[in-house]
Amino acid sequence: MEYSYKFRIYPTSEQERLIQRTFGCCRFVYNHFLALRKERYNATKETLNYVACSRELTALKKELLWLKEVDAVPLQEELRNLDFAYQNFFRRVREGIKPYGYPQFKRKRANRKSYKTKHHADRTPQIWIRDGKLKLPKMTPIKCRVSKEIKGKILSATVSQNAAGKYFVAVNCTDVELEPLPKTGAVVGVDLGIKALATTSDGTEYPNRKFIKQSDTKLRRESRRLSRKQKGSRRYEKQRIRKARLEEHIANQRRDYLQKTTTDLIRSYDVICIENLKTKGMMKNHKLARSLSDVSFFEFRRELEYKAKWYGKTVQVIDTFYPSSQLCHSCGYRNPETKSLSVRQWTCPECGEHHDRDVNAAINILNEGLRLLA
Repeated sequence: MEYSYKFRIYPTSEQERLIQRTFGCCRFVYNHFLALRKERYNATKETLNYVACSRELTALKKELLWLKEVDAVPLQEELRNLDFAYQNFFRRVREGIKPYGYPQFKRKRANRKSYKTKHHADRTPQIWIRDGKLKLPKMTPIKCRVSKEIKGKILSATVSQNAAGKYFVAVNCTDVELEPLPKTGAVVGVDLGIKALATTSDGTEYPNRKFIKQSDTKLRRESRRLSRKQKGSRRYEKQRIRKARLEEHIANQRRDYLQKTTTDLIRSYDVICIENLKTKGMMKNHKLARSLSDVSFFEFRRELEYKAKWYGKTVQVIDTFYPSSQLCHSCGYRNPETKSLSVRQWTCPECGEHHDRDVNAAINILNEGLRLLA
């Protein structure tokens, strides 16, 4: 299987200049061929594919010699990215998914920049990590903070820079073998929410840490300071980085908590049943939108699914419209009053069972998930 490792790198000033030059060349190639494809379509109603653009790139390099100063693979990858963006656009148009997402030009001052490189097929491996050093094509070894042993064969490396100005590399490897976790025989239903991030059918509660709310005062203060600075000035850039580092800290807190929570669930249970939440529709409620974005339901589910695939566990997703919060898990009575989120406790008028809203919903999710599996 394929597995990726992400490490922070510390380039020298000369290496940083070459990385920035590669970012710029990739952006130029992407924007140039996006404009060419639009121009060609408006003139002849024909669409250039990846092969035609690759042929044009070869001729373009003969005119613009500075494109040869950087690694050739990232430039080809930008053409693939552009072609993939067009394929996604046409797919959305066919399926009627709005917004259609027509490819947009890349900005020089984007918050995140990246490029992808691979081994040249006719040369010895040019990407390796040894003794705390990362080797990339056309570049001297870069200082790299290797926090995990790399297994398998390196396929590609993606160099990125975040909004705070830090550099990272994501190394994609193949032939990586992960040992399945021991079977526990336990099954669980998980109800996601805002009051608690996750509540399981056996009563375990993973609290919502509310990381944005914890840093809300600092975030507002840094935003006000940034708004007072003149755009483009050195002070503006310093304050922008200061704000970006605070936002990065919040994102790292959330990512760490989600990773620990999902790993704990995967280790403890063989079958995990969760509901398919339509967060896009939920985000339209302006009173809940900020809290919903902070808990990251989609990321929680994504991590559960790929970890289950790695370690031989099962994640069963139930339908969006299944009324898990309204049903009594004992007798099946449906209580319409629980549509209001303010109802946290209720007693079933049919069987007299007293319910905690989240635990009852988790039990119903478990029962429905097991029924679907059977």
